[in-house]
Amino acid sequence: MTGNNFKKLLKKYLSIKGLDIVVYLNDGGVIELNKNRTLVKNEIIIRDKNDRETRIDIATIKSVELYAA
Repeated sequence: MTGNNFKKLLKKYLSIKGLDIVVYLNDGGVIELNKNRTLVKNEIIIRDKNDRETRIDIATIKSVELYAA
């Protein structure tokens, strides 16, 4: 899948709040995205309950798993 297609699909799935999304990174890290997430340019931005921000560059993503909640 090309980078542009991946980005379009990712943006679509991030907007669906009923989906649980788990991101696997190239360095072996695993991040479960909460419901407060958005895609800005080439980064997924996640905000937690304390309004702390985490950014994930989509170039570092190895794979994504989606679960219907």
